[in-house]
Amino acid sequence: MFIQTESTPNPATLKFLPGQSVLGAGTADFPSPDTAGKSPLASRIFGVDGVTGVFLGSDFVTVTKEENTAWEHVKPAILGAIMEHFQSGAPVMEGEGAQPAHAEHDGPDAAIVGQIKELLDTRVRPAVAQDGGDITFHGFERGVVYLHMQGACAGCPSSTLTLKMGIENLLRHYIPEVTEVRPVA
Repeated sequence: MFIQTESTPNPATLKFLPGQSVLGAGTADFPSPDTAGKSPLASRIFGVDGVTGVFLGSDFVTVTKEENTAWEHVKPAILGAIMEHFQSGAPVMEGEGAQPAHAEHDGPDAAIVGQIKELLDTRVRPAVAQDGGDITFHGFERGVVYLHMQGACAGCPSSTLTLKMGIENLLRHYIPEVTEVRPVA
């Protein structure tokens, strides 16, 4: 098994590409070891000293490390953990699988929310996935779109710029009712 790695805009995060499906659809975000219980793969990666976050995508694993830990020290152990997991035949997720891409929304703004989700799915999420992350819709209220950034995008130095200059401008261009985009934790 050959696992490729790619850097991300977030220097504390590295994208690992095992050359096979990780999650067929959706994503799974594990911002701490306590949250990794339902993923044997994420639990195994958290066993590496210095790992602070694991994000699973369709065909990639994004790993975030402690700021004072060098990639040269943890990368070989992470590669080993991913390789061991896939060779063991254990499932990536136990029980419920990936998280849905977006929060449900109904009511008077349902048509606008549908347009927002469509633009996020077709124009934003594929680009963000290339950087090892994901962006999910959390709400729309009085012209403000609330989005959650995950994986490499969470804590990325350029995430505010991505939200404001990229996503906000895109949504405002196509949907006049959108006035602002804000992140949620």
